[in-house]
Amino acid sequence: MDPALALASFALGLAFGSFLNVCIYRLPREISVVHPRSSCPNCKQPIAFYDNVPILSWLLLRGRCRHCQAPISPRYLVIELLTGLLFLACYGHFGATLASLKYCTLGYLLLGLIFTDAETQLLPDEMTLSGLGLGLLFSTIVPVNDLVSQILPGLVSLPGADSSWRILSALDSLTGAVVGASFIYGAGAIYLRARGVEGMGFGDVKLMAMVGAFLGTRLTIFTIFAGSIAGSLFGLWTLSAIWMKRTQRRMQRHHESASEARRHAWVSATIALRRFPMPFGVFLGGMAMVALFFGNQFLRWYWRLL
Repeated sequence: MDPALALASFALGLAFGSFLNVCIYRLPREISVVHPRSSCPNCKQPIAFYDNVPILSWLLLRGRCRHCQAPISPRYLVIELLTGLLFLACYGHFGATLASLKYCTLGYLLLGLIFTDAETQLLPDEMTLSGLGLGLLFSTIVPVNDLVSQILPGLVSLPGADSSWRILSALDSLTGAVVGASFIYGAGAIYLRARGVEGMGFGDVKLMAMVGAFLGTRLTIFTIFAGSIAGSLFGLWTLSAIWMKRTQRRMQRHHESASEARRHAWVSATIALRRFPMPFGVFLGGMAMVALFFGNQFLRWYWRLL
């Protein structure tokens, strides 16, 4: 990596991360991300430009508002740092290319959606649908090179090479979007019919349409299955933690035997887990980030095993 370009990528990521914090806070609350200017959520005082320097301002202010001393969430620091590292990683992985710009865009949107879903259980259309459009647009500039590009040329006669790859790449992008959205929508419909409650919202459907438009069909399927495994493991860990905590509580407060306390706590824990709002977008977005950098290597390794 060129040190100057690496530093510029990181600094650009910090600046974009600062704006991403605004989006994460404002979009779920349906507030414009442009106006009014940034202010403290507690005292409403506008934030001066010298208090809005990524990372540095949070550290100098020790995570507190200059005016009212109300705590500022560490999330602001984390998002700025992660976005800077994301831009640096894309430059390191893809070089100074249009592919780097494409995957910086995808990673940026994914970071925003992951943290928004974790905080509010919402996936704003401003990110998912805009991302879907950008993914389709990028496919005409940076080839997706997925299943359609490998299968269709042998079946259909296409125009000259200069334009045919753009058509095939756009079809790859569109196919990935349709597969991602359809899979999540179908899984949600089956869960709703089987359990009588909504398992996944349309936000997850639009999220996977966006991911499919950027990554194509294969990495979209990888994202769905890896996200499902990660979500299931998190659910099992949460269930176990609640079960053990409530078992101990019943033994201490109700003086139940260990076996009786475990039995009652298990019923209570399963009911609590059903009511727990699982932010599935966090796991889908996280695994899409993994797919962005390592998905193709994993698939090649997996196919060699077969």
